[in-house]
Amino acid sequence: MARLHDIVYDCEHPAALARFWAAALDGYSVAPYDDVELERLRSIGVLDPEDDPTVLVEMAGSTPRLWFQRVPEAKVVKNRVHLDLQSDDPVREVERLVALGATVAEEQGNESLIVMRDPEGNEFCVVL
Repeated sequence: MARLHDIVYDCEHPAALARFWAAALDGYSVAPYDDVELERLRSIGVLDPEDDPTVLVEMAGSTPRLWFQRVPEAKVVKNRVHLDLQSDDPVREVERLVALGATVAEEQGNESLIVMRDPEGNEFCVVL
Protein backbone atom coordinates (compact mmCIF):
# COMPACT_ATOMS: atom_id res chain seq x y z
CA MET A 1 0.00 0.00 0.00
CA ALA A 2 1.37 3.42 -0.95
CA ARG A 3 1.79 6.31 1.51
CA LEU A 4 1.88 10.02 0.69
CA HIS A 5 5.47 11.24 0.96
CA ASP A 6 5.91 14.52 -0.96
CA ILE A 7 3.70 17.07 -2.64
CA VAL A 8 5.69 18.51 -5.54
CA TYR A 9 5.26 22.02 -6.94
CA ASP A 10 6.64 23.06 -10.31
CA CYS A 11 7.64 26.70 -10.01
CA GLU A 12 9.81 29.55 -11.26
CA HIS A 13 11.68 30.35 -8.05
CA PRO A 14 11.79 27.41 -5.61
CA ALA A 15 13.54 29.19 -2.72
CA ALA A 16 11.04 32.05 -2.56
CA LEU A 17 7.99 29.80 -2.91
CA ALA A 18 9.38 27.40 -0.30
CA ARG A 19 9.79 30.28 2.16
CA PHE A 20 6.16 31.33 1.56
CA TRP A 21 4.81 27.84 2.26
CA ALA A 22 7.11 27.30 5.26
CA ALA A 23 5.70 30.51 6.76
CA ALA A 24 2.13 29.63 5.76
CA LEU A 25 2.04 26.17 7.36
CA ASP A 26 2.27 25.62 11.11
CA GLY A 27 5.33 23.57 12.07
CA TYR A 28 6.92 23.49 8.61
CA SER A 29 10.30 24.98 7.69
CA VAL A 30 12.73 25.03 4.79
CA ALA A 31 15.14 22.10 5.11
CA PRO A 32 18.51 23.34 6.38
CA TYR A 33 21.52 23.73 4.13
CA ASP A 34 24.24 21.70 5.83
CA ASP A 35 27.76 21.23 4.45
CA VAL A 36 26.75 18.14 2.46
CA GLU A 37 23.86 19.97 0.79
CA LEU A 38 25.97 23.04 0.05
CA GLU A 39 28.62 20.80 -1.55
CA ARG A 40 25.92 19.09 -3.65
CA LEU A 41 24.77 22.49 -4.88
CA ARG A 42 28.33 23.58 -5.72
CA SER A 43 28.81 20.33 -7.65
CA ILE A 44 25.95 21.34 -9.98
CA GLY A 45 27.19 24.93 -10.29
CA VAL A 46 24.88 26.55 -7.73
CA LEU A 47 26.83 28.87 -5.43
CA ASP A 48 23.90 30.50 -3.61
CA PRO A 49 21.05 28.48 -1.99
CA GLU A 50 18.70 31.21 -3.26
CA ASP A 51 19.35 29.74 -6.74
CA ASP A 52 18.72 26.13 -5.64
CA PRO A 53 16.61 24.43 -8.35
CA THR A 54 14.93 22.16 -5.77
CA VAL A 55 13.95 23.21 -2.25
CA LEU A 56 12.35 21.04 0.43
CA VAL A 57 9.88 22.22 3.08
CA GLU A 58 9.22 19.76 5.87
CA MET A 59 7.93 19.20 9.37
CA ALA A 60 10.51 17.26 11.36
CA GLY A 61 9.64 13.57 11.40
CA SER A 62 6.42 14.03 9.43
CA THR A 63 5.05 13.73 5.93
CA PRO A 64 3.92 14.95 3.56
CA ARG A 65 6.82 17.18 2.70
CA LEU A 66 6.54 19.95 0.11
CA TRP A 67 9.11 19.82 -2.68
CA PHE A 68 9.58 22.84 -4.94
CA GLN A 69 11.32 22.33 -8.27
CA ARG A 70 12.23 24.86 -10.94
CA VAL A 71 10.68 24.33 -14.34
CA PRO A 72 11.17 26.47 -17.46
CA GLU A 73 7.50 27.02 -18.29
CA ALA A 74 5.15 29.39 -16.45
CA LYS A 75 1.88 28.29 -14.84
CA VAL A 76 -0.88 28.68 -17.42
CA VAL A 77 -4.11 27.10 -16.16
CA LYS A 78 -5.83 26.23 -12.89
CA ASN A 79 -4.13 23.60 -10.70
CA ARG A 80 -5.48 20.07 -11.03
CA VAL A 81 -4.58 19.47 -7.35
CA HIS A 82 -4.50 22.02 -4.55
CA LEU A 83 -4.13 22.24 -0.78
CA ASP A 84 -6.98 23.08 1.60
CA LEU A 85 -5.84 24.86 4.77
CA GLN A 86 -7.84 24.94 7.98
CA SER A 87 -7.58 27.56 10.72
CA ASP A 88 -9.38 28.35 13.96
CA ASP A 89 -9.75 31.93 12.65
CA PRO A 90 -9.99 31.73 8.85
CA VAL A 91 -10.59 35.44 8.28
CA ARG A 92 -7.46 36.37 10.23
CA GLU A 93 -5.57 33.55 8.50
CA VAL A 94 -6.46 34.95 5.07
CA GLU A 95 -5.12 38.34 6.21
CA ARG A 96 -1.89 36.69 7.41
CA LEU A 97 -1.44 34.78 4.15
CA VAL A 98 -2.01 37.95 2.11
CA ALA A 99 0.69 39.68 4.20
CA LEU A 100 3.03 36.77 3.26
CA GLY A 101 2.37 37.33 -0.45
CA ALA A 102 -0.78 35.34 -1.26
CA THR A 103 -3.77 36.86 -3.02
CA VAL A 104 -7.50 36.18 -2.75
CA ALA A 105 -8.86 34.78 -6.00
CA GLU A 106 -11.67 36.71 -7.65
CA GLU A 107 -13.81 33.68 -8.48
CA GLN A 108 -15.54 32.87 -5.20
CA GLY A 109 -18.23 30.28 -5.86
CA ASN A 110 -18.21 28.30 -2.63
CA GLU A 111 -19.35 29.80 0.68
CA SER A 112 -17.46 27.21 2.76
CA LEU A 113 -13.98 28.24 1.61
CA ILE A 114 -11.87 31.11 0.35
CA VAL A 115 -9.89 30.44 -2.84
CA MET A 116 -6.42 31.98 -2.74
CA ARG A 117 -3.23 31.99 -4.83
CA ASP A 118 0.33 31.66 -3.58
CA PRO A 119 2.98 34.11 -4.85
CA GLU A 120 3.40 32.12 -8.10
CA GLY A 121 -0.34 31.81 -8.73
CA ASN A 122 -0.95 28.26 -7.46
CA GLU A 123 -4.48 27.97 -6.10
CA PHE A 124 -5.20 26.82 -2.57
CA CYS A 125 -8.16 27.21 -0.24
CA VAL A 126 -8.75 28.34 3.32
CA VAL A 127 -11.66 26.33 4.70
CA LEU A 128 -14.23 28.35 6.65
